[in-house]
Amino acid sequence: MIHKNKRRQVDFQVIAQWVSEGDSVLDLGCGRGVLLEYLKQKKSVYGVGVDINFERILSCVKRGVPAYHGDVRSLLATFGDNAFDRVIFSRSVELLDDPDAILAEGLRVGKRVTVGFVNHGFWLNRLNFLVKGQRTINEVYPRPWYETLRANPFSVAEFDEFCAARQIKIENRAYLSGDWSGECKILPNLFAGYAIYDLSK
Repeated sequence: MIHKNKRRQVDFQVIAQWVSEGDSVLDLGCGRGVLLEYLKQKKSVYGVGVDINFERILSCVKRGVPAYHGDVRSLLATFGDNAFDRVIFSRSVELLDDPDAILAEGLRVGKRVTVGFVNHGFWLNRLNFLVKGQRTINEVYPRPWYETLRANPFSVAEFDEFCAARQIKIENRAYLSGDWSGECKILPNLFAGYAIYDLSK
């Protein structure tokens, strides 16, 4: 098993369902290359990653995953239209400067785009703000706000509104429960801890 974390297993399994055998995949904000390694083994993809953290790029290289070190937006501009079968943003959209423009570039470069994000409309996040006036500290966000990168948290409902406003087609979507261990089947904006979308132009 490549990764032991149950959360990432479910996340990766959903993403892999939407990837075809041998697809070319660009993973933006690829981290240490674990997702691309998984897709290479499961779907024999040709995968390339991009990350701004050089140490993570070195981890990609050790895994045998090709990766570019640099800014996502700058590197996207170097690729032609439909250069990849799929572009993936896995837990990276909320960390982007100008996510609107970068998602548009992802849809230009990729025939399909996968976006995975933590749902900040999840009921426990709301409860923490209501009762404590503080954001949730957990395994996903283990550090206080002052030790983290800047982020633009958003909810399932807000992402749906964004797709509608930009006329982005939602081909598939999946919602995971609060602990990410299985599917969330009701009221995802309230009860889903994580959301994964399959998008096209």
